Amino acid sequence: MPWHRRKSRGIRAALCATAVAAPVLLSARHPAFAGPLPVEFAALPGPAGVVALSASVGVILFSVLSVAVLLRGRRRAERENAALRLRLADLRAAADRAEALVDVDDQRLVAWSGAGETPLVMGRLPALSGAPDERSHFLAFGTWLTPGAASRLEAAIERLRRSGESFVLALETQAGRLIEASGRTAAGRAVARFRDLSGDRLALAELEGRHRRVVQEIAAMRALFEASAMPAWIRGRDGRLEWVNEAFARAAEAASPEDAVARGVELIDTPGRQTVIRAHAAAPYFSGRLPIVVAGERRMFDVIDVVSEAGSAGIAADISELDTLQTQMRRMIEFHARTLDQLATAVAIFGPDRRLRSYNAAFRALFGLDEAFLAGMPSESAVLDAMRAARRIPEQADFKSWRNEVLAAYQSLDSREYWWHLPDGQTLRVIANPHPQGGMTWIYENVTERLDLESRYNALIQVQGETLDHLAEGVAVFGSDGRLRLDNPAFAEIWQIDRDLLAGRPHVGEIVRACRRLHDKAEEWAALSGAVIGLGERRAPKSGRMERRDGRVIDYSTIPLPNGQTMVTFVDVSDSVRVARALGERNEALEAADGLKNAFIQHVSYELRSPLTNIIGFAQLLSDVTIGPLNDKQRDYTGYILSSSNTLLAIVNDILDLATVDAGIITLELADVDVAATVAAASEGVRDRLAESRIRLETTIAPDIGSFVGDEKRIRQILYNLLSNAVGFSPAGSRVSLTAKRAGEFVEFAVADEGPGISAEFISQVFDRFESRASGAARGGAGLGLAIVRSFVELHGGKVAIASEEGRGTTVTVRLPIRPSAMAEAAE
Repeated sequence: MPWHRRKSRGIRAALCATAVAAPVLLSARHPAFAGPLPVEFAALPGPAGVVALSASVGVILFSVLSVAVLLRGRRRAERENAALRLRLADLRAAADRAEALVDVDDQRLVAWSGAGETPLVMGRLPALSGAPDERSHFLAFGTWLTPGAASRLEAAIERLRRSGESFVLALETQAGRLIEASGRTAAGRAVARFRDLSGDRLALAELEGRHRRVVQEIAAMRALFEASAMPAWIRGRDGRLEWVNEAFARAAEAASPEDAVARGVELIDTPGRQTVIRAHAAAPYFSGRLPIVVAGERRMFDVIDVVSEAGSAGIAADISELDTLQTQMRRMIEFHARTLDQLATAVAIFGPDRRLRSYNAAFRALFGLDEAFLAGMPSESAVLDAMRAARRIPEQADFKSWRNEVLAAYQSLDSREYWWHLPDGQTLRVIANPHPQGGMTWIYENVTERLDLESRYNALIQVQGETLDHLAEGVAVFGSDGRLRLDNPAFAEIWQIDRDLLAGRPHVGEIVRACRRLHDKAEEWAALSGAVIGLGERRAPKSGRMERRDGRVIDYSTIPLPNGQTMVTFVDVSDSVRVARALGERNEALEAADGLKNAFIQHVSYELRSPLTNIIGFAQLLSDVTIGPLNDKQRDYTGYILSSSNTLLAIVNDILDLATVDAGIITLELADVDVAATVAAASEGVRDRLAESRIRLETTIAPDIGSFVGDEKRIRQILYNLLSNAVGFSPAGSRVSLTAKRAGEFVEFAVADEGPGISAEFISQVFDRFESRASGAARGGAGLGLAIVRSFVELHGGKVAIASEEGRGTTVTVRLPIRPSAMAEAAE
C-alpha cells in the first residue's frame, strides 16, 4: 500500500479517537464542561476509571502527534515534487538544445543500442551529396553509395557494433560526391556520424582516394610483371637494381628475385647497358633488339627501357623463335613464288601499303601487263588502271565507284569473292584473301570453260529432274548392286513409301518389303526383284499388272540400262480400269434402261392413256343435255372432271413426248408451216383461260413473214406451251403479247407477259424438267412445258432464250431456221 494511503488511514483513526476522548478531557480540565460523565465512564470503578482515562488521553496525544508528523511529511514531499518538476523541465530543455544542435543540414548521426532495436537517425545531409532523407532509404547504404564504399562502410559498422572498433572512412556516393563517415561508441551505443566533405577535408579525401587507386594499380602492375614470362626490372636513380621478377631471376640464373637484387646480377651485358645509357641521353625511351645470353645460349630480345625521376624500368621479350620464323618465312616466300609461277591460276600479293609485292607468270599473262611496270611495285589502284586500259576488267559506267568497292576488301577480315565478266566473254572468279598482318592476296581463276560445262550439265540435269518429278509414272532406277540410285515423287506416292527410307538409297529387297503391305503376292515381287538383280547375259524387259488390296491397279515394267542398271516404272491405271469397268456396267444399265423406257412408254400409251380417254368421253356424255338433264352442282362437278382429265392428259402427252425424244424415236413431219394459221391455232387453245383470267392477248405477225419448213404440230405445241406458261403466271387484267417476224435465216417468235418475273438464281433452271415454282397467286405446274419447248426447238435446229426481271415480266424468244438442213438431236 502506498505511504500516503497508510498516513491518511492513521490520521482518520486518530481523529476518531480524539472525538471519543474529547468530552472526558474537557470535563476534567475545564469548569465549563463540569457535570455528570457519560454512562460509559460513570460506570467505571475508581482506579479503573483513572486507567481508562489515562489510556484515552494517551491515544489522543498520539493521534495529535501523528497528525503533526503527517502534515510535516506532506509538506516535504510537495517541496521534493516541485524540485523534480523543475529538474525535468531543465533536462527537456537541454535535450531540445542537443537535438537542435545535432539535427542540422551538414551531418547525420545513426546510433545503434541493441541487436533488435531500431537505430536512432538524426540530422540530414545536403541534397547534392546524393544521400536520401528518408530513414529506411538512408540505412540501405548500397542504394546511394558505390558498391565498394557500401561494402567498406557495412564492414566497419559491423566491427564497431561487435567490438567497439572506431573508424573514419571517406565514401563516394553514386552522385559522385565524397562524404566522411566516422564511428565510435558512446554511452553503450554504437554511433556513426556522416558529414559532407568540403574544403581541405574534401581535398584530403580525394587525395587519399587517388593514393589508394595508385597503390592498387601499382600492386596490379607488379602482380602482372611477377606472373609475366618476360624479364622485367626496376632501377634506382643510381642505376642499381631495386626490383626484378621471377623471369629475370631465371634468365640471370639467380636463386630468387631477392638474390638477384642483393647481388646486383645483370641480365644485359655491359655493351648492351652502355647502348641503353647512350639512348637515354637523347630520349627517355629506349626500344631496341639486343643479344642476351640465357642459360649459356645466345638469344635475341626486344628490350624496352624507360627513364623516370625515380630511376628506370625495363622489360625484355624473347624473339629468338620469331627471328628464326622470319628467316624461314622469307625462304618459304621465295619457294612459294617459284611454285606460284608454275600455276595456271593468276595470283597477285599486295602489302599493307597496297603495293604489289609478288605475282606469278599467269597473272602477267592473263592481264597482259608489262613486266617492267610490275617490277616497280605499283599500287593496286595503278594496277586496276592498267587492267582497265587493256580492257581486262568488267566494263563499268562509274569506274571510280567500282574501284573503291573492290578496294574496300582491305577493310574486311574475311575473304571476299567477285565475278568479273570481261568484255571478250571470259569470266574470272576473283578471290580477295586478306593477310592477318595487313595486305591482300588476289586470286584470279579463269572459269569460262568450267561455267560453260556446268551450265550445260546443270541444264541437262534440271530438264531430266523436272521431267522425272512431273511424270505421273513412278520411276525407280537401281544400280548393279541392287540399290536405289534415282526415284521420283510419283514412285513414293504410288507405293506410299517414306521419303526418308528412299533417301538412304535402300536395296531393292527393302523396297519390296515396304511395298508388300499393299500387295503381298510373292511371285510377282520375286519376278520384279529378279529383273533388277539378275545376272543373266541377256536381260529382257518385263511387264505386268498388280491389283493391290486397297483396290488400286498398278502396271509395272522393267527396262535394262547400261552398266547393269535397271529402271522400273509403275503406272497407276486404277482410274482407267475403273472407267472401263464403269463404262461396261453403264452400257449394260443403258441397255436395260432403254428396254425399261420402251416398256414404260408402251404401258403409259395403252394402260394410262386409254382409261383417261374413256373418263373424258364419259364426262362429255354426262354433260350432254341430250342424255339427260343435270342440276347446277352436277354440271359443275362434270366440268371439274373434264378440266382435270384434260390437264392430266396434257401431262401424260408431255411425258410421252419427252420419252420419245429421249429414246430418239420421234420424227418430225416437215412441211411448209403457215405462221399466221399456226399462231391462231395456238391462241385458240388458251382462249378460255384468257377469258377466265381477264388477260388480253396481243398478237403481232410481220406481213412478210410468209411460211417456213417445220413440223406444224410441234410448232403449234411450242407456241401453246409458251402462251400457257405466260397466262399461268400473269395477273388478272394484264397483257400477254406474241410476236412473229423474220430475222435473217430464222423465224423468231417472242412471247412476253407482265407477270412477277423470274429470280436470277432460278432462271438457269426454268428449262429443266419438273422445275416449277409458284409465284404470287399463280400455282406452279408440272414443270414440263418449257422443257418440251426446248426439246422441240432443238429438234428443229433452233434456239430458245429467256429474259426476265423480277417485277418486270418475262420474255421467251424462239428462233427457228427457215430451211433446216437436218434434224437436230433433242437436248436432255
